[in-house]
Amino acid sequence: MTAPHPAFAPPQRVALEGRYCRLEPLAAAHVPALYAATAGEGEADRYRWLFEAPPANEAALADWVAHAATLEDPLHFAVIDLATGRAAGRQALMRMVPAHGNIEIGSVLWGRGIAKTRLATEALYLSARHAFETLGNRRFEWKTNNFNEPSKRAAHRFGFTAEGVFRQHMIIKGQNRDTAWFSMLDTEWPSRKAGLEAWLSPDNFDAEGRQRRKLQLW
Repeated sequence: MTAPHPAFAPPQRVALEGRYCRLEPLAAAHVPALYAATAGEGEADRYRWLFEAPPANEAALADWVAHAATLEDPLHFAVIDLATGRAAGRQALMRMVPAHGNIEIGSVLWGRGIAKTRLATEALYLSARHAFETLGNRRFEWKTNNFNEPSKRAAHRFGFTAEGVFRQHMIIKGQNRDTAWFSMLDTEWPSRKAGLEAWLSPDNFDAEGRQRRKLQLW
């Protein structure tokens, strides 16, 4: 097995604190709020592009979390809304190659309360900052089903570069998946970071939480 490069470290189970949200290692305590935010009646479509099917009930989600919380890769985090103190989504760091300084954000499931808000953007920012600045990675990846247009738009908005499509890359839930690949490099991170921090600044939002300036990373 190839040894990790001495400059690159695998992620640990640590909390990542932001202004609007906190990433916490996924645990059983997050299940009730996570189920309410991302599963249950009317929420099945949120699982359309994930590897797993939507849980039939809260107990099924608890079983999934119990297993997911033991994994090192993917390493799952709950996204905690600091305004409520409750889990409002989840995401993971995954497909880690410390020998080459590569890591991916994936298994993203942002609940209806934070999807397309500054909390989701900050959740991405916290993972990217951790990947580059704490773990020393050279490359931060985003991959998605090529038919998942919202995910591809999000990758572009967050400052990832499209690299192409891996045809017949996977079989997911019995269906072919062509995978669209996106990346951000360590040399690009300083400018992406500056743009994300400027957009996330409190003065960019009015009293109702609406943005005053769009996120512009290109």
